[in-house]
Amino acid sequence: MAPVAEAERSQVARRSTWISVIVNITLVIFQIIVGVIAHSQALIADAIHSLSDILSDFVVLVANRHAAKAADAGHPFGHRRFETIASLAIGVIMLVVGLAMIWTAGERLTQPATIPTVHVVALVVAIAVLISKEGLFRYMLREAQRVRSSLLVANAWHARSDAASSLVVSIGILANIAGFPLADPLAALLVGAMIARMGGTFSLKALSDLADHAVDEEIVQQIRQALQDTPGLSGFHDLKTRKSGDMILVEVHLEFPADMTILAAHDISEKACTRIMKIDDILQVTTHFDPVSADSDVSGHNRD
Repeated sequence: MAPVAEAERSQVARRSTWISVIVNITLVIFQIIVGVIAHSQALIADAIHSLSDILSDFVVLVANRHAAKAADAGHPFGHRRFETIASLAIGVIMLVVGLAMIWTAGERLTQPATIPTVHVVALVVAIAVLISKEGLFRYMLREAQRVRSSLLVANAWHARSDAASSLVVSIGILANIAGFPLADPLAALLVGAMIARMGGTFSLKALSDLADHAVDEEIVQQIRQALQDTPGLSGFHDLKTRKSGDMILVEVHLEFPADMTILAAHDISEKACTRIMKIDDILQVTTHFDPVSADSDVSGHNRD
């Protein structure tokens, strides 16, 4: 699979995010108005979830603008970790919003006598929101996977969490109308739990990447195989990987016979790095020469 240009990744991020912003603003207006008029806490909770979507969309826009900047003296490895930081911010937003919704719904459940019957119009709006959010999710995920952006994937699944919460809200409103008044705040409680769980998952994943956690073992094995298939390479050790945004940085010590010239070793190193760079999303490979007795040499290879 061919590498995705940063310009294309940035363009897709802006387009899909602005579409998400427009859809969410429209839905929030309808949800809040109808939620208040129809006495549905669940529908208002779903609107709050949509508001968190809008906030996360703007986080994505800001992060995308910074992540697309070229490397400079202050950031020699580029600015791609702005995407990871933004993913962490989205996760924290979702976690806080989810916990707040759980608290509010819990308070409502302690006073069942105050729970009113929800008007049927709330159900119509909830179903319309469900259909809209599912369509938005499918569009955003398709675009995110096409440009292989974890930040956009996180934002797409945030939209899917809205679709899932709208389904729960629809069921809760329907049950409330059918004569089970506790169903509406219970739906709001469940929506809050779903949001908090997903926010915690995204936060932990982003923290793991920021802590220089190694990439998936499948990718590490691909790198090992590329090195093993390099003609003339005696061996390697100290293979290390870490993420920079959606891209991967690789460091490895290459082993050569003691009587091999630096020029010959460098030529083999170039071939090894070329093989590794063919793996999806590899941004940079740094090699260290380890002959039995020779001065060390370091070479870097970057994907422009």
